[in-house]
Amino acid sequence: MTVQDAHLDNGRVDNGVNVDHLLGAKKAMTEMPAAAQFQFRAGCQWINGTHSTCSVSSFFGVGEERSHRQEYTVDTDHPEVFASQDNGPTPPELLLMGLAGCLTAGIAAVATHRSIKLHSVRATVTGEMDVRGILGIDTDIRNGFSSVAVQYQIEGDAPRSDLEAVVAQSQKRSAVYDIITNPTNVTVELV
Repeated sequence: MTVQDAHLDNGRVDNGVNVDHLLGAKKAMTEMPAAAQFQFRAGCQWINGTHSTCSVSSFFGVGEERSHRQEYTVDTDHPEVFASQDNGPTPPELLLMGLAGCLTAGIAAVATHRSIKLHSVRATVTGEMDVRGILGIDTDIRNGFSSVAVQYQIEGDAPRSDLEAVVAQSQKRSAVYDIITNPTNVTVELV
């Protein structure tokens, strides 16, 4: 069955999310909180200049080591305007992509749970940054984004108010939104 199909055999909306399985996992982790402890990992290998290849392949979850179906890699770099080779997106752009992906996955799951058929979901995420901080020109300017904006265009079988509620619930449950908007303890060290 494709995302275009309106309903499952039991009459529930199908946006490609197995909500019953997701709710079953939620129930199991409620009963066994230790199973909800996950550790996600990423690796990075420097290539040359500002070009690196980053990867993910394994993680810890539901009480044991697990692997993705395959190793996923993405090259990161900086654009030529920074005297780089532009071999991939910048790390800040990857962060924006992660936010868009996390929120959009949540929209699909919440809409399915609320029996809203989605036809199209498109996100545009922008991050405003003054690079004088990164370049050391002005140490009073932070190195990161000063603001991030996410805009959605959604077509679905529901009134705008219901779609707005889906977006709000996705934002409320998004791990990446939480990581960006709340302080996270980060340590960096040479081992």
